Amino acid sequence: MSKPYSDMIKEMYPMVPFQKLLGVEIVETKEDYAKVLVPFRQELAGGGNAYHGGVISSLIDLTGALSVWMGHDTEKKGVKASTVTLNVQFLSAALGQDIVAEGHCNKRGKELNFCDIDVFTADTNKLIAKGSIIYRIV
Repeated sequence: MSKPYSDMIKEMYPMVPFQKLLGVEIVETKEDYAKVLVPFRQELAGGGNAYHGGVISSLIDLTGALSVWMGHDTEKKGVKASTVTLNVQFLSAALGQDIVAEGHCNKRGKELNFCDIDVFTADTNKLIAKGSIIYRIV
């Protein structure tokens, strides 16, 4: 019996070179949902101990995409994927702390999938950013 596609995605996800560079760890997944952690490293800071906005933006994109894959039907739909839009609102700084993102795929269309993602500090749950993506799979 073959392994479900979502299980293969979860195994592959942290091994993608960019995800490895960020140090992402999958915390939890379920249908249309993903929770991903990035441990703080000084190399990810933009200044002082604050994360660079590109790290937070990337985490939003990666977590939203993972939430889509966690409910994607590979029997009926394709596997070629890309981000169509990425929107980010930076609300606060995370200073020298691990961060976690929670992504929800809220709507699935023929090809386009719509996701909302919140980024928090891992220890205090302080909201540091909100984002949304449209992710296309064909």
